[in-house]
Order: sequence, then structure tokens, then C-alpha cells
Amino acid sequence: MPSKTGFVYNDRFLDHDTGPGHPEKPDRLRSITEHLKQVSLWSKLQHLIIDHAAEEWVLKVHTAEHLKFVREACRLGRTILDQGDTHASPESYDIALLAAGGVLAGVDAVMNGLLDSVFCAVRPSGHHAEQNAVMGFCLFNNVAIAARYAQLAYHVKRVAIIDWDVHHGNGTQHIFYDDNSVFFISLHQYPFYPGTGDRSERGAGTGKDYTLNIPMRAGSGEEEYILAFTKEILPTLDGFRPNLILISAGFDAHKDDPLANINLTEESFARMTTMLTEAARKYCNGRIVSVLEGGYNVNALARSVEAHLTQLLSDHS
Repeated sequence: MPSKTGFVYNDRFLDHDTGPGHPEKPDRLRSITEHLKQVSLWSKLQHLIIDHAAEEWVLKVHTAEHLKFVREACRLGRTILDQGDTHASPESYDIALLAAGGVLAGVDAVMNGLLDSVFCAVRPSGHHAEQNAVMGFCLFNNVAIAARYAQLAYHVKRVAIIDWDVHHGNGTQHIFYDDNSVFFISLHQYPFYPGTGDRSERGAGTGKDYTLNIPMRAGSGEEEYILAFTKEILPTLDGFRPNLILISAGFDAHKDDPLANINLTEESFARMTTMLTEAARKYCNGRIVSVLEGGYNVNALARSVEAHLTQLLSDHS
């Protein structure tokens, strides 16, 4: 029978104003929601009621200095929070807490058995945000906050994070680099922004060998990605046996995306989703929380999210 899949969205996410011409724009979410309604997926999803994440959960992965910096920068009306990429508006701190809270609501839903999987259409995105730094359009690391929340609120022992955004999730890697309870796996174009994600980056201390980077050359496509899943990612998940799978679901590895040079299609994202849903059923009762990261061609993004959700909604057993 079809699985129960939730959807996290709030119109408030559109109020995160990055300014004219910025690729991380509100139209990304408008395109997703309008497309899902057109293809009749919207009514098949369970729409979650969300609230802001408490600051205490943000502080499980970010420093107090970082939280204060983002809060005060937004309060003072600063529009650029780093060397140029990460834009914000006075509303952005509040919206970033709501985005994180939406992902925590997704964790609640799957951990309480209300849903099998949840897709979180949130912004601002998160996977570049480090413990004490905004970066690459990201203010707070939504997936990292969710992983720690699952561990502390639900006593989840092992969390796997699969990041298929075309850019390496440096922030997530940074936060969990010495942690063997969170396995971070990333496929990404390399060499490319942000410059991290070489195969030699495998974790440190107790976290050594709990980071798996799979760099992809520009021009790579579905064949290379599926091979990486079958030869490396799925065997890694077999060994780790996660209690929860989180996906940093960037769709900017699509062939039509303007910010990268990887040649995936909607079908590619569907195939990767299917492999992860099968792994989730094997090890964690199907529990997946997927969180939007990149994707900057709004039409390709909307179609890719449709493909992703269609597989989350389907039962492949």
C-alpha cells in the first residue's frame, strides 16, 4: 500500500528576501507548490503544522556567537552576512528558525510513527552553515539540527545523512566530523564550490571513517551517481544500519541547473530516492526526512521534487 508522506511548507518562507537577482529566491518554492498542485500530488501529501525551532535546538549544533550574529545582523537590517553569497533581510532570522522548526516537525512525525517520510520545502537552506559561520545562502544547518534533535529527543543512536546537493555540504561535515553517531555521505561536483569534499576527508577522532565523500567530475551523470549508490552508499548504509535517514536534497545537480555542471534528470532523483527508501525500510522502519537544499532552475527543481515525492509516496516492497 502507498506510504504516508508528509510535506512541510509555510508561506512565511517566501518572506526571506535575498534581493533582486539572487539565485536563492522565493520563486523556487512558488514553483514547487504550484507544480505539485498541477500534477495532483499536493492532495496526496500530509501537510504538517509547524512552529519555530527553539533556540536551544539550534545551539546543539551552532555556537551562541553564531546564533547572536544571525539574530543581530537581521535585526540591524544587514543584507549580506558573509563575503557576498549569503543574503538576508530583517525577517530572515525568524524565518530561519521556522525552517529549522519545520524540519523538526518532520522528525517528530516519522519518529512518532505518524508518517513514513517527510519532505521539507524550506528556505533558507542549511548545509553550508558551519558551527560558527553562515555560508553559501545558509544561516542555520537544518539537517544537522534535525539529526541532533532526533538523537536527544528520541534517543536515536545512529543517523545517516545523505547529501546529493551538487555542492559539498561542508557545514554538515564540519559539525559531525569527529562524531561516529552521524554518518555523513556526500556526492558533489568536485573541484567546485565550496572547495571541500575530497575523498581524503573521512572524519577525525572517534568520527574517523564516518564521513564518506564521493567527488564527481563536471559532466558526470546518472550512470556515475547510480554506480556510487550501488558500490559505496548502499554498502555503507548496510554497515552502519541507521535508525533514521536524513537527505540534504539539493536538486542543483540537474542538467538544466545554471550553477553547476552535473547532468542528472528527474528520473535520476527518482532512482536515488527509491534506493534510499529501500534502505530505510530495511533498517529504520522507512523513516526518512528529506530537506530542500539547492536547485536554481525553478522548472527543473519543481519537476525533480515531483519525482522525489512520487517515490517517497510509493511502496516498492
